[in-house]
Amino acid sequence: MRKPLTLALFALTSLWTPHVQAQLAAPNTAGVAMGHLHLRTKDVEASRQFWTTLGGVPVQNGALQLIQFPGVFVMLTSGEASGGTAGSVVDRIGFRVKNLKESVQKWQSGAIKVESGEVINGPDGIIIELVADPSIDGPIRMDRVALRTVAPKDTQAWYLKTFGAAAAKRQLPRAPGAPAVEVDAATVPGVMLTFNKSDAAPVTTRGRALDHIGFEIKGLEAFCKKLESEGVKFDRPYRQIPNSSVAIAFFTDPWGTYIELTENLAPAK
Repeated sequence: MRKPLTLALFALTSLWTPHVQAQLAAPNTAGVAMGHLHLRTKDVEASRQFWTTLGGVPVQNGALQLIQFPGVFVMLTSGEASGGTAGSVVDRIGFRVKNLKESVQKWQSGAIKVESGEVINGPDGIIIELVADPSIDGPIRMDRVALRTVAPKDTQAWYLKTFGAAAAKRQLPRAPGAPAVEVDAATVPGVMLTFNKSDAAPVTTRGRALDHIGFEIKGLEAFCKKLESEGVKFDRPYRQIPNSSVAIAFFTDPWGTYIELTENLAPAK
């Protein structure tokens, strides 16, 4: 969320209109839920068209332009990214899809190419993984953020402690016939974070196509003070956005994931 976009919202032009559920998940006992993905793109309108075709709905909170999916908001900033998700700490993101075959057919007719039926190379090199899940209420919802670090267990432990996340395991999809791979994971309401091993330290997300991930925090100012008391150094300390109920803060995790904390990001109901 570097600076608010001033482009006006435009009418939804996707091939199908999704049913969008609650804006964000209810927070965990630490006051944390998934918030947003902030993307840097050289073509804001083309990127906006991509995300609405995928199933997002444009909404607005004051001056903030958002694209809403169940469980997450997508935010867009105009700019030249230094690279896509591959090679950065956040390797890819994932969505659950109720009817994968039907959705893929519609997306491909809308100029979104899906590789092997489960991976999309999105705008500016953002890798998006799809998982079929007939149990979800709407056609698509947020699933996971995949991190690669040299110390996945340490990374998991840090996210458990910092965000009150719950420890989990995740079976990662592999090619037919290949053995299943299980990795450590952590869940906060609205998303699962998975931690893969990287032999060399990936680059920071900051400046990449996926510039940062965001968590929505209940009681953000107190939460930031708690993190500071635990040794977290903020890149941009807590502040209230002028003429808005939204509050923000930024810091970088020990492995290079740039993180924004927000409060009241979702438009008022």
